[in-house]
Amino acid sequence: MDLKQITKDTSKTLISYLTYQALRVVMAQLDETEPKRAYWLRQFSGLHSIQDSETYLQALFREEQRLAFRILTVREHIAEQIADYLPELLRTGIQQSNLQQRTQQLERMTQLDPTTPSSHPEQESSSDPEA
Repeated sequence: MDLKQITKDTSKTLISYLTYQALRVVMAQLDETEPKRAYWLRQFSGLHSIQDSETYLQALFREEQRLAFRILTVREHIAEQIADYLPELLRTGIQQSNLQQRTQQLERMTQLDPTTPSSHPEQESSSDPEA
């Protein structure tokens, strides 16, 4: 297990996700203040995948520098706001999710299927109480 690579990959994914969230914020702002630019940004985003945020931003810088800088600013602001809470939320979230998954699996493993014949005939009830 290469923890350094896992950390790098996780960071890249998180940065792309924060870029996506920043894009949503900027689009919502533009919807209210500059609908034509919001429309343009939606069209641009339809043509350029946000999945790789760095490539997306490079393309946006070539087309509309002001919007690219705005997204960078919002992304940085979001990152600053969540950075302190993220490690604990991540740990807690993983622990809770794991507990829930384990609980559900244990419940599935211990449920008796009423359509399956009993494998313990001694547990079957008899109509004769003396038997």
